[in-house]
Parts: sequence; structure tokens; C-alpha cells
Amino acid sequence: MTAEALRVVAVADTDSYVKWAASLIGTAPAGWAVSLVVLDTPVSVSDAQLRAALRGSGVDAAAVRRATFADLEKLLRETAPDAVLLAARGPLVRVLARGIAELEPRPVVVSGLPGISIPATRRALVYRVQCDLFVLHSHHEIRAFAELAALGDFDPVLALASLPFAHRAGERPRADAGDLVFAAQAKVPRERADRVQIAELLVRAAEADPDRRVVVKLRGWKGEHQTHAEADPYPELLDRLAAREGGIPQNLVMSTAPMSSALDDAAGLLTVSSTAAIEAVARGIPVIALDTFGVSDELINTVFAGSGLLGGEDDVIARAFRHPHDSWLRDNYFHDPSDDDWTELLAALVERRRTGLLPLRGPFQRRGGRIRDAWERKLVLGPMDRSLAGAVAYVAGVPLRAAVRAGQRVRRWATRPDTTVA
Repeated sequence: MTAEALRVVAVADTDSYVKWAASLIGTAPAGWAVSLVVLDTPVSVSDAQLRAALRGSGVDAAAVRRATFADLEKLLRETAPDAVLLAARGPLVRVLARGIAELEPRPVVVSGLPGISIPATRRALVYRVQCDLFVLHSHHEIRAFAELAALGDFDPVLALASLPFAHRAGERPRADAGDLVFAAQAKVPRERADRVQIAELLVRAAEADPDRRVVVKLRGWKGEHQTHAEADPYPELLDRLAAREGGIPQNLVMSTAPMSSALDDAAGLLTVSSTAAIEAVARGIPVIALDTFGVSDELINTVFAGSGLLGGEDDVIARAFRHPHDSWLRDNYFHDPSDDDWTELLAALVERRRTGLLPLRGPFQRRGGRIRDAWERKLVLGPMDRSLAGAVAYVAGVPLRAAVRAGQRVRRWATRPDTTVA
């Protein structure tokens, strides 16, 4: 088939997934007709977040539209894409893939993860079981998900694509760039005390070098949604520190500018495990992956083991940023671009679809039938789901879920090891 004939529609809602979707389809072959639908959900991007996500993606704003869940089916029937990229959190992907499976003709369904995806998780596979293609971004990730899929009797088609934010390899930071940029994360670290410790570290770093800025790079301002809920945002923690200490250094600032813009002025990047580290490495900007709280799956930083990027608080104060070991790069996001196969695999799946040879992937088997479907839709859409089935499922499901979780807690308590000292 010819690349000129491919029509791809990406559907995304949150900040990180919109950025990923736009950047991925923005690297598609020149002949492909690509567009982006921003789905209206309780955590959809604001207009400002959307502008930031599109910057440098290669996707023109004219190819982007917003749509409700109710409008999406009609939109897909009218545009008749060859493939739909579902760029969203797993629960929403499951709901969308289930609906797309009922379209005739059915487009190829593609999904993926928007950044560092080590450790591989069973959840990611379960939620995307009806997707025809699963896009990942390193040989390490492909290997980890293939091994996990084999253990769980899954059969995903895994595709490799260079991380779209890291396509500017070969650049070097400006000689006069002086910012220490901290890539804040909503999920990591999770404990409030750890996040307070990081806020205090940022204050100390600013005090140690008052002539250079420490920039806290945020995903959004208060009131703007993120992919993951943030219990203890850094602006609030820093405000509390300022009230307690009588102020914070003036060179400690916050920004919601695109990460690409923040890195323009960066002497180095600090993070726990943000994909921004990969974006910085691609631009030749040194990094510290903070290991103060350890290296673990929970912190999503095991991928940096052996990279040479891990460092502690003293390194941050000294601005002792570092570059990764060459031996780490090829297996982790900096493989040869010729290894990428996502466009070839997608084109082959579209050809099979056109000839009627693409089998329908069934949903992950679970109890509940249509009521379960309505419940899952209500959970991801919240007030945007105004269906009667959703309301009924929610009324019935909330107490049932509470009972199930209570039972799980009791079983965990009953089976915990006895640590009583005789």
C-alpha cells in the first residue's frame, strides 16, 4: 500500500498524552494525513496546555479539534480513518477501544505510553488488550513488555518508535545557559515528606548560587488538570516554606512553559524520573536523576540504573550534572532510528484491514457485562457521561466497589506474616 493513502486520527485528553500523541503523529511519513482530537474528559488539557503540547510537535493547530465522547463515534464515521491512535490513560483506552471495535469498517487501533515505561506493568497490557499495535520507545521497553506478556498469555504487537521528544539529538546547550531546571512530577515521589524535602533542596540550591535561576517546571497551574492527580503541588509546598522562613530566594521561580523552552536556558536538568531527562539528554544537556529516596519501581527510576545519571542532594547543590554512559544509550531511548518499525507495522496492519484479514481483538474477560461497561465509562468520563446506564451503574457500583476493597483489606490483614516475638 502507499503511504499517501494513510489517514490517522489521534485521540487524547491529558497534558502528557496530548503532547505525546501530537509529537508521535508529527513524525509520521510526509504522505500521511494526520489529525488530533482532544477528548472532553474531567482531566482534559486547557487551551494553554494544548498550545504548549503542540509546540514543536509538527502538528498544525488547524488539524486539532475538541470533541465530546458522544460526538466521537460520529466524527470517526465521517472521517473514516485507517487507524486511530488512542493516547490516554489505560481505563479510558479500554472504553474507547471497546466502542471503536463496533465501527464498520473498523480502523486499526493503536495505543502506547507517553514516556518512560519501565517497569513494564500488567495493567498497561490489560487496558490495551483490544489495541492492534502497542507503541514503545526503547529496546529495553520492548523486551520488558514482551517478557511480561508471555507470562500473562497476552499477545500484543509491540512497535518501536524513537521517543518523539528526543528527536533533536546532536544539539548542545548554549554556553550562557545557567538555569537548573527541575522537572516536577505529580506521582513521584508520592509521600508528602519526600516532596517537602525536594522543595527544601530547591531552596538550598537557589541560595547556593544566587546569580543563577532554579526553575520549577510545572505541568500546569492550579486549576489545570494533569494526567495524574497531584496531592502536594510544589507551588503550595514552596508557599508554606516561604511563610515559615520569611520568604524564598528570588532566583527560585516557577514556569509552565513547554519543556523545550525551559531547556533552552538550562545548564542542567534535575528530576526523579521524568521523561524530561531523555529530552535533555537528546539536546546534550546534563542531568541529575535524584536518588535520595532510592531506586525502585515505585519511583519509576530503575531505568536510570547503570546510566551514570543518578545523583544525590550534594550533587544538586554543586550543580554536578552528568551525561549518560554510552553503553546505556542504545538500549534506552537512543537506538539507531533505523530500528524504528512502528510506521511499517502500522501500514501492514492497515493493509490487512483493507483486505479483510485483520482479526478483531476481543476485550479482557471480566464479570459484569454491559453494566460493567457502563460503570467503566462513567468512571473515566465522570459528569461528561450523562447516560442512564452510567448513572445506574454508578449508583450500584460505588457501594459494591467499597465492599470489594474492604474485603481485600481484610484478606491482606489476615494473611500478613506474624511478627510477634515469643
